[in-house]
Order: sequence, then structure tokens, then C-alpha cells
Amino acid sequence: MNNQTEFYTKTMANVYAKQGYFAKAVEIYRHLLKHDPESRELNDLLSEVEKKLNEKQKKDREILEKLFRKWIYLQLSYNSLQKLKKFKQNKEV
Repeated sequence: MNNQTEFYTKTMANVYAKQGYFAKAVEIYRHLLKHDPESRELNDLLSEVEKKLNEKQKKDREILEKLFRKWIYLQLSYNSLQKLKKFKQNKEV
């Protein structure tokens, strides 16, 4: 074991999962399963946390998509305003 994995315990994975750090919890459960691949409990816990991780990733993608759409809209609006400003300046000359 290295320094990082020596603290990989079921309790630590549970703490990470409860705090919303699902990827870290999955990492720990997978590590524990390498040493005890027949553990039904670890497999069940891993499945549960992977499901939560997938749900979180889906929600994050949806949020990111909305933000990206808004950013594009704002960029297009800004570009339109710049063109109008330039047009107005050319008309005044």
C-alpha cells in the first residue's frame, strides 16, 4: 500500500459519498474490491455510489449546457451591439 491508499476504508468511502464526492468514493470502493472481490456489500455500495455519480454527472451536464447556451446568446448579443454601435458611428460621420 502507498500513503494514499492506506487510508482507503469503507468508512472513508462512505464519508466521501455523503459529502457528494462520488468519484472518490467509487475509487475507494474499487480499490477495496481488488482486495476482496467477492464482497457482496462492497459491490452493492459501489453500485449505489456509481448510480449517484451518474446522476450527478447528468445533472452537471444539463447545467453546463444551459450555461453554454446562455453564454452563446450573450456573445451573439454583444456582437450585434458592437455592429450597431459601429453602424451608428459611421452614420454620424
